Amino acid sequence: MTAYAVGDLQGCHAEFVELLEKIDFDPGRDRLWLAGDLINRGPGSLACLREVRALGDAALTVLGNHDLHLLAVARGGARLNRKDTLDEILAAPDREALLDWLQSRSLLVRDDFPGQGETVMVHAGLLPQWSVNQAAELAGEVEERLGSERSGAFLERMYGNEPACWHVALDGIDRLRAIVNVLTRMRFIDAEGCLDFSAKEGLDSAPTGFAPWFRYPRGDDVRLLFGHWAALEGHAEGARVRVEALDTGCVWGGSLTALNLSTGERIAVPSHRHRR
Repeated sequence: MTAYAVGDLQGCHAEFVELLEKIDFDPGRDRLWLAGDLINRGPGSLACLREVRALGDAALTVLGNHDLHLLAVARGGARLNRKDTLDEILAAPDREALLDWLQSRSLLVRDDFPGQGETVMVHAGLLPQWSVNQAAELAGEVEERLGSERSGAFLERMYGNEPACWHVALDGIDRLRAIVNVLTRMRFIDAEGCLDFSAKEGLDSAPTGFAPWFRYPRGDDVRLLFGHWAALEGHAEGARVRVEALDTGCVWGGSLTALNLSTGERIAVPSHRHRR
């Protein structure tokens, strides 16, 4: 059995199929970890959702900000954005089954791999102030709300940049929103763990007083896998923790990458789209 972690699909279905063929993926033997953002921006969002769902227990995926955006549009009253490519999903005959499946996904997965130790995957990253156990518990709070009868009300109020700073005393929607923002939107933070939402490009776009979250040390040696940040092109330069950046910008003309979780080998296929 071989386990692979794959970066953001974002509707790059043809490349996803090509990558699975390149690594000779067998769902009866192997396992796949997907870093979230299965959909949006690319041309094959519906096909990606169906493909991953059909893999059943062979695939573990965490929720990304685009996945949550789809749920907010479909079940929380949010509006589509101009660049969204979600219409095909919203009009699909199996729409509700796909949305139910997506809404039941986790925000954090973890396991141990020989020679690599504990490995944790989230979409965007982990605050250095959070232990892995704490992060798993906080992710569970959001997952519980998404699985409850109050999920629609949560999705209606999920968006927002406040509070930008995590504090254990946060409660209600502020607490849930802060957890979602850390796990699915975070890029730059300050020394206190407060998030900046304005900068979305490469490392040189850091606002004054902020740095990439992975440049702050942690109190453990966990290996962290994340997607979300295509501008990094798979390189977390200057990291002070063990990290693997998985989003190599397939939807923007880069590539789609799989990481062998035991050996650390990276396998990639080029995007079928022109680099922006």
